[in-house]
Amino acid sequence: MAMTSLRSQIHRLPSLSKSLISRSSATAAASTTTCPSKKVSDRLVKLFAIDVDGRKREIVGLAGHTLLKALANNGLIDPASHRLEDIEACSSECEVNIAQEWFDKLPPRTYDEEYLLKKYARARVLNKHSRLGCQIVLTDELQGMVVAIPEAKPWDIP
Repeated sequence: MAMTSLRSQIHRLPSLSKSLISRSSATAAASTTTCPSKKVSDRLVKLFAIDVDGRKREIVGLAGHTLLKALANNGLIDPASHRLEDIEACSSECEVNIAQEWFDKLPPRTYDEEYLLKKYARARVLNKHSRLGCQIVLTDELQGMVVAIPEAKPWDIP
C-alpha cells in the first residue's frame, strides 16, 4: 500500500517540479529565447578575456549560455565558486569587467546584480564596468566582446 502511494507521488513530481522550481538567473530567462539553429557551430560566440596576469585569451562560449559558463569552461573562473548560476546564491565571485564599447549591447544590470556588486565591492563603490558573469547571456551580438577578470578579493583567497 505504501509502495503504490510512493509511486503515485514520484509520477507527479515531474509535473510539479517545473512549477515549483524557479530560478531568477539569466539562463532561466534565456531558455525561452533559445537559438533557432540546433548546430553547435552556429551558436559559437568568440570572446576575449584578459586574465589576472594581463594576458588576453580568446575564449569560446555558446549563444544562450552565460558568460560565467564560458569563463569556467576555459579555466578562467573556478566553476565551484558559483552555485547553479542563481543570483540568490551569488557571492559575486564571477564578477568581470566589461569593456566600455560593449555596454550598449548588454541589458542593464538588475537591482539584484547591482546590490551584490556593491555588497562585495572593496570600498562599497560600484565600478561602472563591473558585471556578474552569471547574469550575462551570450548572444551573436557579443562576438568579440572583451572582458577582464579582476584580481581576487582578499576574502576570496583560501
